[in-house]
Amino acid sequence: MDSVKLPTAPSSLRTQMSPHHFHHLPLPHRSFRLKPVIGITRSRSHHVSPVAVLFREETSLAPLDLPLPRLKVSPNSLQYPPGYLGAVPERASDHDNGSIVEAMEYLTNILSTKVYDIAVESPLHLAKKLSERLGVRIFLKREDLQPVKSFKLRGAYNMMVKLTSEQLAKGVICSSAGNHAQGVAMSAAKLGCTAVIVMPRTTPEIKWQSVEDLGATVVLVGDSYDEAQAFAKQRAEEEGLTFIPPFDHPDVIAGQGTVGMEITRQAKGPLHAIFVPIGGGGLIAGIASYVKRVCPEVKIIGVEPADANTMALSLHHRERVILDQVGGFADGVAVKEVGKETFRICQNLVDGVVLVTRDAICASIKDMFEEQRNILEPAGALALAGGEAYCKYYGLKDVNVVAITSGANMNFDKLRIVTELANVGRQQEAVLATLLPEKPGSFKQFCELIGPMNITEFKYRCGSEKESVVLYR
Repeated sequence: MDSVKLPTAPSSLRTQMSPHHFHHLPLPHRSFRLKPVIGITRSRSHHVSPVAVLFREETSLAPLDLPLPRLKVSPNSLQYPPGYLGAVPERASDHDNGSIVEAMEYLTNILSTKVYDIAVESPLHLAKKLSERLGVRIFLKREDLQPVKSFKLRGAYNMMVKLTSEQLAKGVICSSAGNHAQGVAMSAAKLGCTAVIVMPRTTPEIKWQSVEDLGATVVLVGDSYDEAQAFAKQRAEEEGLTFIPPFDHPDVIAGQGTVGMEITRQAKGPLHAIFVPIGGGGLIAGIASYVKRVCPEVKIIGVEPADANTMALSLHHRERVILDQVGGFADGVAVKEVGKETFRICQNLVDGVVLVTRDAICASIKDMFEEQRNILEPAGALALAGGEAYCKYYGLKDVNVVAITSGANMNFDKLRIVTELANVGRQQEAVLATLLPEKPGSFKQFCELIGPMNITEFKYRCGSEKESVVLYR
């Protein structure tokens, strides 16, 4: 039989219990489907009481050495106000934030990297207009200016440049629907090896075409990223290709960590925080691995969309979880499960996670356009949206903060949504809906009720014979 580590008790109960009260609950080795896993406490009088109930998905019979299936949760199960620093990892007071050996391995890997064979040291720009508006100095780490318009090039090359000549001769393979694919393709061209990029059939033509233009072979498989990844790993095994993961590998993490190294070198004056977008966690794990060892006083704060908060939920539950659904607007960070190594590093080094809405992301894309005349993709503007929200929520003034503008591979068809929602995100406009009775005089009555409101858009949707829906802003 297996032993299940007890979930965290509610704070009201946790304060009443000392660590020796907790026991492991043996479970029969069998399948579960939404059946409760119950944690218990045992007092000195041997009285047993439940402290928490979690639900796990059904799993088939498995050998005793296999772990229990991961917890599957909804993004809505953990929500808090925009700008609030939540999902703060609970670290023991005697925790040394990871072993010294591991810390030195990452530092050495970052300092000795060869990513600058292909990547550039991106500039750190002061966002003057935004800084004046918020009363803080916001610096933008311009990873959108990399050759493939994304930081992903760093991690891919740092792993691939360490492959043996035999591995390079056989070629590499990866699964990606976006920036990682271009990073691998460009790195392969630089190293003179072949690259196979497996992408879902739903990938827009402009994306897979740009990968082909870099010299890689594109294979369209499946309708989701999970299907594409499964095919890529299977083909890697069959053909002896080296699989290049998008985030969960020490060399990939170290490659992304060069962003943190550059920030500490470029920053003028003390930094309050660095805001980093989170998908699978490779970028924030790499930045934290360097900055927290060199400048431990600087906060490393992750930013996630409220409907794709995988890392926040994992830190909250103190284990990696799987989202039952994930929002796709910021597709570059739409990940259902964070990496094993990236989660371990974030537990030890990251200060928390800020959640932002789609409207706030759109507002930050507009802010960036007005500031630098550049258009970021939604995931690329994520950290900027989080930094703005955090500074407003805590009323910060006269401090230095950095936001990573991580990518600029914008899908053209999303620009319409961005322009519609940008002012909503700035709270300069609101989108409202009203049910309008289908009878003469209803529209006149509607106009009288709303008064002298400045309406910029009006949409009429016929719902039924009795009433229709009116959208306006």
